Amino acid sequence: MPDRAPHVSDQLSIERDWIDYNGHLNMAYYTVLFDRAVDSVWATLGMGPQYAAARRLTTYTVEIHVCYLRELHLDDRLRATFQLLDNDAKRLHSFQELRHADDGWLAATCETLTLHVDMNGPRAAPFPGDVLERIETMRASHAALPRPEQAGSIIGISRRRA
Repeated sequence: MPDRAPHVSDQLSIERDWIDYNGHLNMAYYTVLFDRAVDSVWATLGMGPQYAAARRLTTYTVEIHVCYLRELHLDDRLRATFQLLDNDAKRLHSFQELRHADDGWLAATCETLTLHVDMNGPRAAPFPGDVLERIETMRASHAALPRPEQAGSIIGISRRRA
């Protein structure tokens, strides 16, 4: 249902090949986990694989900002939350958290700007009315959640003034 706030994924697992030579999850696979988790959100909004096949509409990631907060290891079980921060006729601004499934500690966050695309172009395209209605329902439900502290953060090196 698009009115769950926030949306919570099914349990996610780490694959053995994703562990790097440092003995923890390689940075690239945090993004894979976030991407897998968002698939259930797209299905809830009516934008899953069938949507792409039947309507020739899909989403593209335009920008992503991942913050790595705690190392993950092979046996860690995870869940991801999804909060829709904003949308317009063609874009979604979202924030995800990747948490340990058993203990709840925060491993990583992911802020994303997503574009709705007509695959025949490809070109940006407005969401169809039925999908936009579900998006608006989700956004209204998620509006009651506090805005994540890390949303909108800027990357850079802070320097002290002498």
